[in-house]
Amino acid sequence: MMISILLVFYLFLFFFAVMGAMRGWAKELLVIFSVIFGLALINVMETLVPVLSPFINSNPNIQFWLRIGSIVVIAFFGYQSPKIARLSKGSERRDKIQDILLGFILGAVSGYMIIGSMWYFVDAIGYTPFLKYVMPGPNDLTVATERMIKLLPPLWLGSTPNIYIAVVLIAVLIIVVFV
Repeated sequence: MMISILLVFYLFLFFFAVMGAMRGWAKELLVIFSVIFGLALINVMETLVPVLSPFINSNPNIQFWLRIGSIVVIAFFGYQSPKIARLSKGSERRDKIQDILLGFILGAVSGYMIIGSMWYFVDAIGYTPFLKYVMPGPNDLTVATERMIKLLPPLWLGSTPNIYIAVVLIAVLIIVVFV
């Protein structure tokens, strides 16, 4: 039995959104930042490090597992964030509801960044190792699936000028919000 990859993607987004509602917006913001740093790390390793670039770019399987591993490891450490008492502490009930709602939204965004990046990397190798388990979608969902693939984070964020601009903006936001 096969399931549409688009449905799996939306299920993961909901899962990450619920997790974000439980964790709070500040911690989810750090996860989003860590995924962007992960995409920047991948870009640097594949394009700017002369020792690694030929090795990584010569073998699609090595490139795939390096990309997936980088996102998973950096996202894992993003989720191991310290307690942010000053930002996530809500003294009023309204603040708690706002924290949950904003955490839900930012959790969905972090899920989009993590799962969307992984989906893009799987799509880049043609779904080869995963064809047995997940199909790109049945005929009626193929158009929606292809449309979603064009919106995945590495496509619009992973390119050379965009990722560096995002890293600089993240550094500024970290200084302004968290320091």
